Amino acid sequence: GARLVESGGDSVQTGGSLRLSCVVQGENWNRYLRYSWAWFRQVPGKGREGVAVITADDTASYAESVKGRFTISQEKRKMTAFLEMNKLTSEDAGMYYCAARWGVKLTLETTDYKYWGQGTQVTVSS
Repeated sequence: GARLVESGGDSVQTGGSLRLSCVVQGENWNRYLRYSWAWFRQVPGKGREGVAVITADDTASYAESVKGRFTISQEKRKMTAFLEMNKLTSEDAGMYYCAARWGVKLTLETTDYKYWGQGTQVTVSS
C-alpha cells in the first residue's frame, strides 16, 4: 500500500505562510491517479480536524476556518499533494497530517481515509 511522507512544517510568526508537501511512496502512477487527498490537523487533547481535500478529478473543498487562506493542490507527475497556507494564526498551529483514499468522494471525515502520513508540525507564534 501507499506510504505518505509529509514535509514543510515549521515555526512561523502570525501572518506568515508555509507550504506543506505530501509525497506518496510505494505506489505506481496509474494507482496514484485515482487517489483523493486531504490534510488534517490536530492539537493535543483534540480530535483530528479536516482542513482541505482535493479529489482525483481536482475538485477541492475547505474547512470554513481556512477558506480564502489555504490552497490544496496536487502535482500528479510527482505524485505529490500540497497545502499552501497563508495568513497563519495561532489557531492554525498543530500537527498536520496528509491522508489519501481511493475515488472522488469529497470528504473530510477521518474514517473515510485509509492511508495516513506521520505528520509535520506547524507552530505559529506572535
